[in-house]
Order: sequence, then C-alpha cells, then structure tokens
Amino acid sequence: MKAVIRLVVCFAVLMQSQAYCQSDSMVKIKGGEFVPLYGTKTEIPVGNFKMDVYPVTNAEFLEFVKERPEWKRSKVKKLFADENYLKGWKNDETLGEGMFPDSPVTNVSWYAAKNYCECQGKRLPTVDEWEYVAMADETSPDAREKESYNKFILGWYETPKTFKNRIGETFKNYWGVYDLHGLVWEWTIDFNSVLISGESRSDKTGENNLFCGAAAVGATDLMNYAAFMRYAFRGSMKANYSIKNLGFRCVEDNENAL
Repeated sequence: MKAVIRLVVCFAVLMQSQAYCQSDSMVKIKGGEFVPLYGTKTEIPVGNFKMDVYPVTNAEFLEFVKERPEWKRSKVKKLFADENYLKGWKNDETLGEGMFPDSPVTNVSWYAAKNYCECQGKRLPTVDEWEYVAMADETSPDAREKESYNKFILGWYETPKTFKNRIGETFKNYWGVYDLHGLVWEWTIDFNSVLISGESRSDKTGENNLFCGAAAVGATDLMNYAAFMRYAFRGSMKANYSIKNLGFRCVEDNENAL
C-alpha cells in the first residue's frame, strides 16, 4: 500500500513539474553535414533533432525556480552560479523593474540552464547543433556567404541591451526558429570545447591556446568575424558564470526529424 501511495505522489509531482517547463513549441531540424566557420576545415555531421522555437523566458524560468527552490537566487550554491546569478530580479520569486515576462532569461549559469532543460527530458544543444541551425536566414539553411546575413549579426553585436527585448522580435529562420541572432547569446552543452581542452588558458598544446586576436588563425573564413566572436566568447566562459546578455534554449534528440 505504501508503495502505491509513493507512486501516486511521484506521479503527481511529475505532472505538477510540467507546469513550469517550457511549452512544446519546438521545430524539427533535419541533420546533415557542414563545415563550421571555426575550429576545423572538415565537414561535421549533425543528426536529426528538435529545437525550441524561442529562448527560455523570464516567466518560464520563474516558474522553474518556484518548483525547484535550490535554483532560487538566495539558495543556489556558489559552485553552480556566481554572484551575478539572476541579477536584476527583485527577489527570489519576483522579476525586477522593467523586466518583461516574455523577454529571454539571462544571468543564468550553465548549470542552471542544463538542469532546466533536463527537467523536461531535453538538453542544451551542442555547439555544432546550434551553429548548424544558426547559419540559416529566412530562406536558406546556409546563409553564411550572404553579406546581409553577416551585417545583421555584426550590427547586433554592436547594439546594446537587446537582451531586454521580447522573444520573437527577430526574423524566423529557414527552420522556423527565432532569435538565434539579435537577442541574446546562448549556452551550449559543450560551450568551450572548441578553443580549449583543459581549464587553463595557458594550455599550449595544438590549437587550444587560441584566444583574442590570435584565435583568428583557426577560422576557415577569416572574414567571418561574427563566427569568431561567438567561439571566442564561449571559450572564455566558465560553467558558473551568469552574464546579462547570455540565455539559453533546449533541444531534444529526434531520429525521425522530417
């Protein structure tokens, strides 16, 4: 009898937890091969998967911390988030003044983003998955050689405080995904795997010491500074960092996409 009660309680908790998880607004991404604009000159295979249409919002993450109190600002362990975690929130369960519920959540560490995705049976995208989808514009799956595409991205990098904007205000790309460019930077599961193999920036093995201007020598297209900036940014991160213009979205495996 106790086992039955325990099972019922667990099922109720599971069902309740779905309330704070992001809606099933995902699109299918048909995998393939592509040459990243940084780190290698060989084609990288990407399998089929599904990706969230939008980044995770303030409202969604607020519901998450209500159900997962260990991720509240006052309770999170410093090992998993630095002092900037959820900076700007009024308190543990109240957004700050001027923060929109449908703006992307930022100041969230990699650990928190990873746990959020896992609570839904999802995960953070790999660098290759993110770059594969992000190289699309409105009409083509690979727009990296288009001048207008690169100008848009570089223009965004020069625009302050876009993280305060609401989701869905940038273009819908070829796959049906919004806001990969023009809103916030986004965590990936292997965010610093391209530039460094260890924890030290003084690692001098191979091409793992590629930082700042020196890193440009590893680019397959030296003119694509937009891609270089993304990889350099990722390589400078640590998993407990919480940054005001860094958010995330989730993906899940899907062998039968399209």
